[in-house]
Amino acid sequence: MKKTIFVFSALIIALLALFKLSSYAYLSGDASIEIIISGIALVFFFVGIYINRKTIRPSIDPSSSIDLKKVEQLGISKREYEVLVQISKGLSNREIANTLFVSESTIKTHVSNLLVKLDAKRRTQAIQRAKDLQILSI
Repeated sequence: MKKTIFVFSALIIALLALFKLSSYAYLSGDASIEIIISGIALVFFFVGIYINRKTIRPSIDPSSSIDLKKVEQLGISKREYEVLVQISKGLSNREIANTLFVSESTIKTHVSNLLVKLDAKRRTQAIQRAKDLQILSI
């Protein structure tokens, strides 16, 4: 977190310096406005590329890290597994219901079934148990 704050602070300071230098260059008549604007656009372009590379993570094939046999052994249905994945994303029952196009009471039933099948008392416990059993790739 501190590194990210430092990087963004350094970028902001560099951009401010670029703006100041460009305004001095324009006022002194050394550069035209088109060159200054294109220089600033290039800086923003490369900053965007840098930020994009830092935020993109390699996609992991979920089927390779998930133990599907354990899912079968626990008796978790496909829909219950979808609910488990949505729970791991931190969504509420209402949000999961809207995402999966079912009623909220159906989601409550699936969550109850998951808690029983994963031998958990809370949703967070169920997620941790699923991670331990390698049925969630998070």
